[in-house]
Amino acid sequence: MTSEADRWYDDDAGPVVRPYAMTRGRTSHAAEGRLDLIALVISESRSGDPDEDTDRTLSPEHVDIVDRCREQPMSVAELAADLDLPVGVVRVLVGDVLEAGLVHVTRPVPPAELPDAGLLREVIDGLRAL
Repeated sequence: MTSEADRWYDDDAGPVVRPYAMTRGRTSHAAEGRLDLIALVISESRSGDPDEDTDRTLSPEHVDIVDRCREQPMSVAELAADLDLPVGVVRVLVGDVLEAGLVHVTRPVPPAELPDAGLLREVIDGLRAL
């Protein structure tokens, strides 16, 4: 028979650090408007030494984000899935490393701003006619 206290020390208990502790209670960041699910997070450094430009004041989660984006650009949704953290928490953490200058964020062009396919066909047909 297991005691009440033993049940909280197994793998089913979940993460030891709660998400609100990782973000110091913050639920948003100033850069949140730029951090939608498909925004790509790209490390500013591509050096082989991960300790070269890592700020020692960053939390382990911040360092994980910078390290993962150093290997290849990742979307906010991919980071959340890889880190097994809620998207809201990842947005705040990415905002922190963005503010620290360790990463930059690119957003895809919205579909409304892309040229119309019919217009592109007309241009191609016009060029072929020359």
